[in-house]
Amino acid sequence: MEAPAAPQGPAEPSGPSAPAPDVEITVTSPEQMRELGRKLAALLRAGDLLMLSGELGAGKTTLTRGLGEGMGVRGAVTSPTFVIARVHPSLGDGPPLVHVDAYRLSGGLDEMEDLDLDVSLSDSVIVVEWGEGKVEELTEDRLQLRIERAVGDTTDEVRHVTLTGVGERWAAADLSVLAG
Repeated sequence: MEAPAAPQGPAEPSGPSAPAPDVEITVTSPEQMRELGRKLAALLRAGDLLMLSGELGAGKTTLTRGLGEGMGVRGAVTSPTFVIARVHPSLGDGPPLVHVDAYRLSGGLDEMEDLDLDVSLSDSVIVVEWGEGKVEELTEDRLQLRIERAVGDTTDEVRHVTLTGVGERWAAADLSVLAG
């Protein structure tokens, strides 16, 4: 006969820190998407990498516009599709915002290295649209935002945003404050 199993306490996190739970937020208008960006800006600091993904027209640039407003950076935040990257210096003492659109880049990190993002990362907040499979190697810590919307011929403004913190930087961050 086997001895009864010893009672177990809460599960210990594996590795240096347990991953933060995903946070899901429903946004019903472009203004709410900008407001989400403004709120998120308050949590950011130099060295942060954000990866935005979602269909064309999902709201990635609108969210980034809100980030720029919240961070107090210079210049209008617009889609950098044809210039690939734009740097928006801070109007105060905060970090600059580097906004990258990797949609037209077919390669991985090799092609991204031409942008010198690794040099900018430590003193900037870098936002990369369409960065999956291209920028993950820049840092172990990143915030991934997936924006989903109805596709097809629709006027539906509802977006579902899923925030996933990766790495130690985001393990202790309370992203749930963005949902309120």
